[in-house]
Amino acid sequence: MAGGGARLAAVVVDYDAGEVLGGCVRSLLDDGVRQVVVVENGDPASARRALAGLTVPLVVTGRNLGYGAGANRGIAASGDSEYVLVCNPDVEVHPGAAERLVAALDAHRDWAIVGPRIVDASGEEYPSVRRFPSMADAAGHALLAQVRPENRFTRRYRDRVGDETRAVDWVSGACFCARRSALEELGGFDEAYFMFAEDIDLCWRAHRAGWGVGVVPHAEVTHLHGVSRRRHPYRMLVAHHRSALRFEARRAAGVERLALPAAAAVLGVRLLIALADEALHRHAGA
Repeated sequence: MAGGGARLAAVVVDYDAGEVLGGCVRSLLDDGVRQVVVVENGDPASARRALAGLTVPLVVTGRNLGYGAGANRGIAASGDSEYVLVCNPDVEVHPGAAERLVAALDAHRDWAIVGPRIVDASGEEYPSVRRFPSMADAAGHALLAQVRPENRFTRRYRDRVGDETRAVDWVSGACFCARRSALEELGGFDEAYFMFAEDIDLCWRAHRAGWGVGVVPHAEVTHLHGVSRRRHPYRMLVAHHRSALRFEARRAAGVERLALPAAAAVLGVRLLIALADEALHRHAGA
């Protein structure tokens, strides 16, 4: 990575993702990231098998701390680089992505975080850029996104990556690059979030502290989506909805706080639907 290799460290937070972990780390090293730290929230023997032949530090947590807490451990162990790239183990970085993310933070000194364009294995773009929703839009999205993906609430919530580097509300925690000094100022991820919503919370706190958040469409990564999550679907669904409620409680102000019981009820209904849908799919595939 011309001019950026020593200035960037990467942290990969793993939970028994298997062989995809090795592919993620190799893609980072191939893209010129000199310092890659793997945090293992699951079985360290599995991680060591996946990392065979790769000389990278492995931080073993001893239990599943969750994504944000694992990332914080990795960031602390990653040295003193100016920038830190944090990603899931089922992400592969395309050539030049790391350098473009670093260049965007160089060009926008008031930005704390930038995200890449994220695509799935078929090359289809993942909605990794989103807006901070009002409570009404959050409730509408929660209830309708699964049955009517193009409903007006979801359309208002989801942003587009676009074609130019630009400021956005928040980017997916599946892969982003952050300014270390901003992460230190913000105290890193809020470890009260076990999984999910730790990214929207971090970006929200960055905005409140006067930092910007951006997206770099010409930096691209492939995300295989939920490799670890599929092994524990029910636990992940509960964590997702609990985290969503936690963020709403943090973000709500004024009269919106009066609507928190209703928000909890909406998320409860959505969780029941999601659990039933997961059970039906698992039964059908048995």
